[in-house]
Amino acid sequence: MNRPAPPPTEEELHAWVDGQLAADRHDAVEAAIARDPALAAKVAAWHSQRDALRRLHGELLDVPVPAPLMGAFGRTRQGSSWTRWGGLAAGLLVAFAAGWIGNAQWHAPRAGSQLARAPALREFVHDASVAHAVYAPEKRHPVEVAASEQQHLVQWLSRRLDRPLKVPDLSSQGYTLVGGRLLPGETGARAQFMFEDAAGERVTLYVGTLDARAAGSPAAAETAFRFASEGPVPSFYWVDQGFGYAIAGKLPRDLLLKLATLAYRDLS
Repeated sequence: MNRPAPPPTEEELHAWVDGQLAADRHDAVEAAIARDPALAAKVAAWHSQRDALRRLHGELLDVPVPAPLMGAFGRTRQGSSWTRWGGLAAGLLVAFAAGWIGNAQWHAPRAGSQLARAPALREFVHDASVAHAVYAPEKRHPVEVAASEQQHLVQWLSRRLDRPLKVPDLSSQGYTLVGGRLLPGETGARAQFMFEDAAGERVTLYVGTLDARAAGSPAAAETAFRFASEGPVPSFYWVDQGFGYAIAGKLPRDLLLKLATLAYRDLS
């Protein structure tokens, strides 16, 4: 009888975030993350922290770890374990030593309903779900601009949303771009990109600027990557520098998580 796979360790979760997890454990760890919303929120927060650090101090992440720090930590984190932590740990230690991130918030999302504490964010996620339900079933007119005009589509929507946009690559999960459209939102224009697989199953990426109060609220700041069941279809959503993103679709939660993770990594 096959024994169930052991739950992922903290070290394995960090390796998964860094793309350095051993191949024989990748599927088991990814499945565990898909099953556990708290675990998904934790690794998403780590993604967000790493990306924020790279934006602030990207040039420090590849420098050698200083000898004094190696003396302090090298004996307990040798070999592959230290290598896995190397760039991020060095950047964090140097940054803390210099006092550059004294005011930064490096906290995992707190428990409870973040959406309930941020009405504008809740409305954004709900709008993403409704937009999917309205346009995904369309056979003849699911999008305004087809994937064959992707460059024009991206330029047009970037201009209307006043922000450079990008179409994430979801092809590793079998989803290709159908096209996109411009939509109205509470604070201005929003965009929807639609993808589908070989069976015609569709998923949408909804993007747009959040209300200033919502974007600056503690709930939005804490929301790195979360699941929502607001509206007719579920979604995973995140906030980055006042801009909201939501992947929505009538898909199993684990598949929706995989697609959202791909989009999150590509767009971040």
